[in-house]
Amino acid sequence: MTPAVKALERDGAAFELLSYAHDPRAPAYGEEAANALGLDPQSVFKTLIARLDDGRLAVGIVPVTGQLDLKALAKAAGARRAGMAEAAEAERATGYVLGGISPLGQKKRLPTFLDASVADLERVHVSGGRRGLEIALAPADLLRLCQARLAPLARM
Repeated sequence: MTPAVKALERDGAAFELLSYAHDPRAPAYGEEAANALGLDPQSVFKTLIARLDDGRLAVGIVPVTGQLDLKALAKAAGARRAGMAEAAEAERATGYVLGGISPLGQKKRLPTFLDASVADLERVHVSGGRRGLEIALAPADLLRLCQARLAPLARM
């Protein structure tokens, strides 16, 4: 099992694992997950790693149907600017490979911000820590386990 699943099991949070056959040619992993599993794309969230202008890394979690607003993430994190982290840097910090970065069970605890649209959902779907694995759980559990803060982060 992945570190994300192990973190959920340790916590005792209610969750469901959903798997599908990942296509390495898929242009967008989150949208692939939504399509393959027949999920509402508004409920499938992607986990992105950004570098803030002060050198810190931060996690932005947004619906796969939108894009991470880097200015909004910087503001939420108390920074002036943010840019996407390099792939190798994101993988090193989280312990996951791109396309399979989960907000749960990361190697380092990074400041984490979850798009406010999650408040409208009963269940949210995030990467389970590898391509082809999704976790369904209550938004409140995701917030708590990631020690995340809600912020308007997505540009649709």
